[in-house]
Amino acid sequence: MIAVPETPHIVSDVMTQTVVAVGRDAPFKEIVRTMEQWKVSAMPVLEGEGRVVGVVSEADLLPKEEFRDNDPTLFEQRRRLSDVAKAGAVTAAELMSAPAITVHPDATLAQAARIMAVRHVKRLPVVDDVGMLQGLVSRADLLKVFLRPDEEIEEEVRRTVVSYLFPAVSHALHVNVHEGVVTLRGHIQDTSLISVAVRLVRAVEGVVDVEPRLTGEPAGRDGPGTAR
Repeated sequence: MIAVPETPHIVSDVMTQTVVAVGRDAPFKEIVRTMEQWKVSAMPVLEGEGRVVGVVSEADLLPKEEFRDNDPTLFEQRRRLSDVAKAGAVTAAELMSAPAITVHPDATLAQAARIMAVRHVKRLPVVDDVGMLQGLVSRADLLKVFLRPDEEIEEEVRRTVVSYLFPAVSHALHVNVHEGVVTLRGHIQDTSLISVAVRLVRAVEGVVDVEPRLTGEPAGRDGPGTAR
């Protein structure tokens, strides 16, 4: 099986380690003050020595304002049971979304991104094996890999893909990276490896797209071939 001998970045590489959090018994106004003071829109809710039991967000607080001047109709009570309950909540334990959607520090950035996409959340508390808070990772943190310089991406593509797949002709293959888009040029012996090269280059963190402009001979066939 072909694999790139490179360790991908993991959540602990990009997460924020200093996290604003509240306890289960934190009152409503304290939660609002803390969010305003630290300019955050959501916080983990902790119990004991720091075990994450939920997350409280601005969305959890808004029902109290929404239903402040009028009582919910019977239809709203049935359709929005959770929001109606939160309108009468006074502590973090009553307001929070639980159980918390979390991620482990050794998860890859791709795994964290998938969790955020599937669960429709913007940030994830990072916890250890027993649920203790280790940090917080946000969508912005996951995008940090795209800040990698083009030169750094080029060097990794040459080392982990070109030299790995095409050792006999690696010196003659050209790798160019512009704004994260990797272009591969040159002549190779087997064009069936082009799709493999594209897949491996895409796996390099910080790569936005791949343009394979490689020519060569299809395996088991005579005559020139070109793939893009």
